[in-house]
Amino acid sequence: MSALIELTGITKVLKGQQEPRTILAGVNLTVQPGESVAIVGRSGSGKSTLLSVLGLFDRPDEGSYLLAGEDISRLPERKAAKLRSSHFGFVFQRFFLLKHLTAAQNVAMALVNGQGWLPRRERRARVLQALDQVGIAHLAKNRPARMSGGEQQRVAIARALVREPRVLLADEPTGALDTETGTAVIDALLGATERGCGLVLVTHDRDHAARMGRTLDLVDGVLTERVPA
Repeated sequence: MSALIELTGITKVLKGQQEPRTILAGVNLTVQPGESVAIVGRSGSGKSTLLSVLGLFDRPDEGSYLLAGEDISRLPERKAAKLRSSHFGFVFQRFFLLKHLTAAQNVAMALVNGQGWLPRRERRARVLQALDQVGIAHLAKNRPARMSGGEQQRVAIARALVREPRVLLADEPTGALDTETGTAVIDALLGATERGCGLVLVTHDRDHAARMGRTLDLVDGVLTERVPA
């Protein structure tokens, strides 16, 4: 069976008015279906750039990117956008919820924007299922102002899951949450791997990283796997 994600020799150089700076230096990364991987590193180490490459928001200068065995390293933007909608779910530190919509309506937006037209009954069923997966189906009619930060983050996770993505990319999703709430959010993310979704988590939190199947350190653009103690 092909790996879900396979990066080989990924290099990204930041080119500006000053001297070019290498952000990613020959990164190799493999993620299997249902696997969870933590990427840990200091600010400026290249974590967000790596996640942008994984999510097809940015292109590497060198190297190859295989998704389920298909080379997607140099896709035109139109095809990349279509692939993002069909194969990827994204969770960020900021929730990016629309304040005037309910939790269910916020989640449904991902279907409207990414899945084309779906019958109303099917759309509602998928939204409620996604909210139930993260334990907040009872808040479906609540707007963000009536929810805690952790609840809002779980709405954001449900919004990512409702498309049934093959890859879930999470960038510091617990950074603005207390310890207990952050743990609940990590529980929700790991729940997706039980259904075969690959999870890549960028985090500063060593405890959350330790809950992933593997932890990798990104230092000066070089990615290395941490050997378990």
